[in-house]
Amino acid sequence: MDPRRLREVLDRLSRGEADVDSTLELLRALPFEDLGFAKVDHHRSLRLGFPEVILGEFKTPRQVAEIARSLCRGSHNVLVTRVDPAKAREVHALFPELIYDEVSRTLVLESEPVTLRGRGPVAVVSAGTSDQPVAEEACVTLRMLGNEVRRVNDVGVAGIHRVLHHRAALDEASVVIVVAGMEGALASVVGGLVARPVIAVPTSIGYGASFGGLAALLGMLNACAAGVTVVNIDNGFGAAYAASLMNRREDAPHAPR
Repeated sequence: MDPRRLREVLDRLSRGEADVDSTLELLRALPFEDLGFAKVDHHRSLRLGFPEVILGEFKTPRQVAEIARSLCRGSHNVLVTRVDPAKAREVHALFPELIYDEVSRTLVLESEPVTLRGRGPVAVVSAGTSDQPVAEEACVTLRMLGNEVRRVNDVGVAGIHRVLHHRAALDEASVVIVVAGMEGALASVVGGLVARPVIAVPTSIGYGASFGGLAALLGMLNACAAGVTVVNIDNGFGAAYAASLMNRREDAPHAPR
């Protein structure tokens, strides 16, 4: 339950429009709902301003669907990450309201319209088309967390003029997420161009000596440009969550005080 919804419940009680028993029933699942296999954190919006997000990769379709239903009962929007197409079809059969995006490998359900909370747009810059799934995971997460998203696709350093063509979009962004595999050089290039926080996401894209993204990770950690921070390999979600915290307005709806 988010702060706005909780305030509505308590206001109805204070005005005498609801009794104690009905209010207790609404609050029954707080601070979490125990499903046996999972304890769904309904207080996360109250603590952090954002609801719990479901990592779908290692859960069964039924587990994903039951956790999603629990979040819906708590009036939360739902975001599920890392869902392959076969699992998505099974989850959708159990919970048809969830909408699947195959590129980002996410399932979403908007119980209510997403409210913009950011101070400005967040730019998601990807080095190549092969990095797109991770970049799109970041884009979907950013949107669900209330950010305006600007995509800058396929601008890797093999043709550096491409990223220079998008200087205006980079300069207008409040935060920039850079998604790149291979040697991960794009993050350092962008970090040297913009006076904004840059969050680098190494991807597992590359040839043998890239070691599944380790080369990009080390390259980004050793970036010579100041202001570049790095998340784990392929962690588009983590980059988007961090960017959302950096970008959130102080007066944003549901922001914890």
